[in-house]
Amino acid sequence: METEMQANVAAFEQTLRSTIALAGTFAAGDWTRPTDCPGWSVQDVVSHMVGTELMLLGEDPAGGHVLAEEPAHVRNDLGRLIEPGVDARRGRSGPEVLAELREVLDRRLEALAATDPERPTTAPTGATVPYKEFMVFRAFDCYIHEQDIRRAVGRPGNLDAPAAACARRIMEPGLPVIVGRRSGAAPKQTVLFEVSGAVPFAARIQVGEDGRARPVEAGTPDVTLRMDWEAFMVLVAGRRTPADVAVDVTGDTALGGRVLANMTLTP
Repeated sequence: METEMQANVAAFEQTLRSTIALAGTFAAGDWTRPTDCPGWSVQDVVSHMVGTELMLLGEDPAGGHVLAEEPAHVRNDLGRLIEPGVDARRGRSGPEVLAELREVLDRRLEALAATDPERPTTAPTGATVPYKEFMVFRAFDCYIHEQDIRRAVGRPGNLDAPAAACARRIMEPGLPVIVGRRSGAAPKQTVLFEVSGAVPFAARIQVGEDGRARPVEAGTPDVTLRMDWEAFMVLVAGRRTPADVAVDVTGDTALGGRVLANMTLTP
């Protein structure tokens, strides 16, 4: 595999192995703890990780299982696609699902080693991308779910994993959509995001005369939003609301509130 593919696969593998190592220490009660994913326990999140990799191997993640009825937390077609694979494992123990994750990860890594990095495939956004780019999405997704699990069991860690850079790469380009399309910022208004902690960065987003928001290098912000990486991550991933995290808002607080209320980018 070429270097970019290797790096993205390594980030994907690292966050999954970190999840596996963590889950190997769980007491029985940890598996049933609720997560920030509506309707899903810790075990359900691990089951979803198993199911996704099975699907990417061309296998039925649900093994033919059909939902008896659609759960209330299933709200869209993506949920309808993945829920059967989660529900199919609810009768198993946490350690059984964990063993399956270990096994499917090994098989996925073997398949990835033989995958052409330039092979086109469909990203979660619907765009056609080379497989090396698709693995950025896989590392991002697995990292977000590792952190879902860690918050649920109160065991923080691996926030600065290699996959965190993949997460930033996926999430940061969505900031102009949040500022321009969703938050009603007027032309020439500028929002500065200052993110500290595990993945520190700053992003200055300005709305142009055409109403479209874009990153800019300079300009006095109308509002500055300061938060740590974890707060940024859970807001953009739709895991928490602005009331649940610490954000310092300086400047136009009304605009800042609208931006924060529209931070979610994941389905």
